[in-house]
Amino acid sequence: MMKHRYVYALALTLTVVGLSAFAYKWQVLGFPLTDYQETPVWTVEAAVRFDSGPGSIKVNLLIPTLTPGFRVLNENAVSRGYGFSLNYGNGREAQWAVRRADGPQTLYYRISVYEDRSVVEEDTTPPFPPLPVINEPFKTAVEVLINEVRQQSADTASFTTELLHRMNDASPDPNVELLLTRAETRAGFVETLTMMLAAARIPARMVHGFPLAGRQRTAEPVTWLEVHDGDSWLYFDPASGEQTLPDRFFIWWRGNEPLISVEGGSNVTVDFAVQENHVDAIAIAETLAAKENSGFVDFSLYSLPIATQAVYSVLLMIPIGALIMVFMRNFVGIEAFGTFMPVLIALAFRETQLVWGVILFTLLVALGLSIRFLLERLRLLLVPRLSAVLIVVVLLMLVISLMSHNLGLETGLSVALFPMVIIAMTIERMSIVWEERGAADAMRAAFGSLVVATFAYIAMGLERLEHLVFTFPELLLIVLALVILAGRYTGYRLLELKRFKALIGD
Repeated sequence: MMKHRYVYALALTLTVVGLSAFAYKWQVLGFPLTDYQETPVWTVEAAVRFDSGPGSIKVNLLIPTLTPGFRVLNENAVSRGYGFSLNYGNGREAQWAVRRADGPQTLYYRISVYEDRSVVEEDTTPPFPPLPVINEPFKTAVEVLINEVRQQSADTASFTTELLHRMNDASPDPNVELLLTRAETRAGFVETLTMMLAAARIPARMVHGFPLAGRQRTAEPVTWLEVHDGDSWLYFDPASGEQTLPDRFFIWWRGNEPLISVEGGSNVTVDFAVQENHVDAIAIAETLAAKENSGFVDFSLYSLPIATQAVYSVLLMIPIGALIMVFMRNFVGIEAFGTFMPVLIALAFRETQLVWGVILFTLLVALGLSIRFLLERLRLLLVPRLSAVLIVVVLLMLVISLMSHNLGLETGLSVALFPMVIIAMTIERMSIVWEERGAADAMRAAFGSLVVATFAYIAMGLERLEHLVFTFPELLLIVLALVILAGRYTGYRLLELKRFKALIGD
């Protein structure tokens, strides 16, 4: 009983470790579940242009912090002769500084992002905003409008929606008309809204960003309204009042602070451009793992040389074939020659394809078995006899390849991919069974070997499974756990039900 518990505990431990590592690499690091998966990556570039003055220059540019729905892949700055640093104050900003510069200057900041729905808005609850200082007659207009909106709303979301509908009314009342004189641009309009919401003691702020779509040579920041309802931040379209955010809206900065400030320069402009690329999901996952200093990236098979990766992409499928072998032997009851011979034959089928592989294997074993019976008359010792069979197998491979080539059947050339030692051992084992137990048992075991090899070939040939095992080799721990559990099975096999049918009936 203690041994049973040890086996179950070991299998459970292996399963938990394998699934935990798999879940971390999939959910956190973003390793894809399918092969050839590409992820859209958007690169947003800000070009800061200005004319330098006679003294030192300091440039501060507001840059993205946490953006819901996006994860930063990388960011960099391009500037010649400038010192660069990242500062954190009211948000995040890039700072360039230089002692002296001459003529027109251009500085670049680039950030590459990709969609990740697990990145959500920060859930910190902001304090109630202080009452803004508003001069008359705007103060009275704000108070009247807020009182009217409050009576026709039930919560923060409905209050904001009603306020936006009134501010966007085609025939506004005099109070709205007066307030709109302060809003000449969309950004100015949203700033007026945040002021009015602050007067109603509702936290609100401006949000500036870009709807990411394709390639944009010139992208203009779009201002949105963000309001906190006590639980979370809500986004509103200032033009329609709809509570939504555009698809793939990448937030660049928040608040009414200026985007750029330049000390020692003039004629400042900031131009944005957006470019969409498709990057291999594996490359993104490796970059993210390296940024997080995850040890998984050091042990990733993708870090190996390409030639070595090709080898392991085949070797890692052998445990899958071994699992098929265990299932077919212990649960179905199919007899086969050897333990791993069908798995190795299945590997050869990957190159010859199944039908031709079965034909070549049958032909090779049949010819080799005939030669083996001829050698039996010589009454050789075991080792010389096996060596002779091995030599005969090699010669038969050569003859089959030459004949198939002359007949124009290039598939026959792949017969050399069969493991000749395994073929030689199969011929020897089959001949012994033939002599001791008869031809029927020998043929049944040979047929069983082909059946197991066929199922192993089908399982080992699944491209998605091959990708999963190569990308997440920790899944082999689960395969090991299944093999260990199968090793404790002592019940009836499927093919034994026919033998014990009478007992079952009783």
